[in-house]
Amino acid sequence: MTLIQFKDINLKFKDKIIFDNFNMDVLKGEKIVLNAPSGKGKSTLFKLLLGFQKIDRGTILFNNKILEKKTLVYFRKNIGYVSQDVDFKNGKIGDLIDEIFSYNCNKHIKITKEQITHLVEYFNLPKDTLEKEVKQLSGGERQRLGLIICILLDRPVWLLDEVTSGLDKYMKEKVVNYVLKQDKTVLIISHDKIWTENNLVRVEEW
Repeated sequence: MTLIQFKDINLKFKDKIIFDNFNMDVLKGEKIVLNAPSGKGKSTLFKLLLGFQKIDRGTILFNNKILEKKTLVYFRKNIGYVSQDVDFKNGKIGDLIDEIFSYNCNKHIKITKEQITHLVEYFNLPKDTLEKEVKQLSGGERQRLGLIICILLDRPVWLLDEVTSGLDKYMKEKVVNYVLKQDKTVLIISHDKIWTENNLVRVEEW
């Protein structure tokens, strides 16, 4: 079943063409690594799907719903996004998680301290992570925290932008193994070849 469709997408920044009649179909449950030269719109594609950036021409569909003003909330409620810079505001991490799950769009999601503790341990974060301030985390720790929040939000589609770039080989393998086992549709931007060292991932090149 086709879940996401980019149809004849055109986008230009000033005089630079980012997409020229770009097309891509994403099937439900697929894991796809986006492979294109720098500046060719990989991160922009995520922003288009979330409605953070508007296309000049074309159509984006999710579950046969066209992305437009009235469907924007539907798109965002079904997509978990971990950005490249994992830009959280500073404050205690436990409070940050509480705040995210207090938003109206997330109130229906029930998470437990046990779930959070399990993920913190699985992704090798310090046991006192929830008591720390965001500014105390390293880049790799922020990436793992972003992924943990994405997992807890439990949305059917994940957009992961360079979530393994700041990790060592062991943690890269752990993250990749976890993500690829999930019953989710996942679009991945990464320069780490570890994502494509198996037959579970499709590579989309342009």
